[in-house]
Amino acid sequence: MLLFAVLMLIAVSVVMVYSSSSVVALTTYDDSAYFMKRQLMWAVAGLGLLAITMRVDHRHLSDQRLVIALMVISLILLAATLAPGIGRMVNGSRRWLRLGMLSFQPSELAKFALVVYMSYFIAKKGERIRDFMNGLVPAYVVILIFLGLAALQPDFGSAVTLAGVAGILLFAGGANALHLGGTVLAALPFIYVAVVHEAYRWRRISAFLDPWADPQGAGHQIIQSFLAFGSGGLFGRGLGEGRQKLMFLPERHSDFIYAVIGEELGLIGSLAVLLLFLIILWRGVKISLAAAEPFSRMLALGITLLICLSGMVNMAVVTGLLPTKGIALPLVSYGGSSLVISTAALGVLLNISKEAGV
Repeated sequence: MLLFAVLMLIAVSVVMVYSSSSVVALTTYDDSAYFMKRQLMWAVAGLGLLAITMRVDHRHLSDQRLVIALMVISLILLAATLAPGIGRMVNGSRRWLRLGMLSFQPSELAKFALVVYMSYFIAKKGERIRDFMNGLVPAYVVILIFLGLAALQPDFGSAVTLAGVAGILLFAGGANALHLGGTVLAALPFIYVAVVHEAYRWRRISAFLDPWADPQGAGHQIIQSFLAFGSGGLFGRGLGEGRQKLMFLPERHSDFIYAVIGEELGLIGSLAVLLLFLIILWRGVKISLAAAEPFSRMLALGITLLICLSGMVNMAVVTGLLPTKGIALPLVSYGGSSLVISTAALGVLLNISKEAGV
């Protein structure tokens, strides 16, 4: 069921990336299949890695040397995006590294690296995780380094995802709920300052509360998303028949691809995609509960959260339930870094499933 859900989402990705991007690809690159070809290439690479990671014993990831190496490489790559001439600026953010003709988003690797580290850390600490100074503070230091580098890019969406996944893992690993709750309360003033003192973030909050107050500015994207879903109805306009992708809806083949799915495949298609993510969530939690070792349990839960939390946040943003953030729909949105790393991570989850016998 887990593999079925992953393969179905990748199939949806290739089809919908082509449908949503063909017009802009033809206009920009004189090739309507430009983005689809690249997405298909990344899908093949990701599935190749999945075939490898599902057969390699996941417990190798609990080796301290490998954990440290993965962390150091991720942090160096995150920091490299901030260096002029190395990091690539897109839409005001330095989130990408240019690798020849390709671009790589280090935050995707950093998410997986943090999950591996948190799984290793929680398994090693055991009951000591309930102690604030010796259990939580060392984890907080590492988490804050990752969050700080993500925020400097700036990539607020990835920072929120990292914090959410790390917090849930700590709670599931036995950390004191009062300590975690106190941390959240202590972070609220900093979050408020980060939102209020950045004009574009405040505009996003305002657009979330009342997008029609600025329909040609901050509210434009979410209004176009609403129009896509509304015109899709129950069964959709039909594959390839969407209109909002015709230069009206920004980020149509990346962050807002779910809106194109809603317009062309309707409520039925949208719910089908949601169901596939719920299958991954169900299977991932079941695998985590069945795993015999603490590291395996935390790693299974972390990978599941990495995929499903990002997916749920993206769908909530596109449907207007959360303010706009730069979070892609895992396995579906256009983008090689997310697709390849997410697919490889799900191969690790499949390996844990095989070891746990579920």
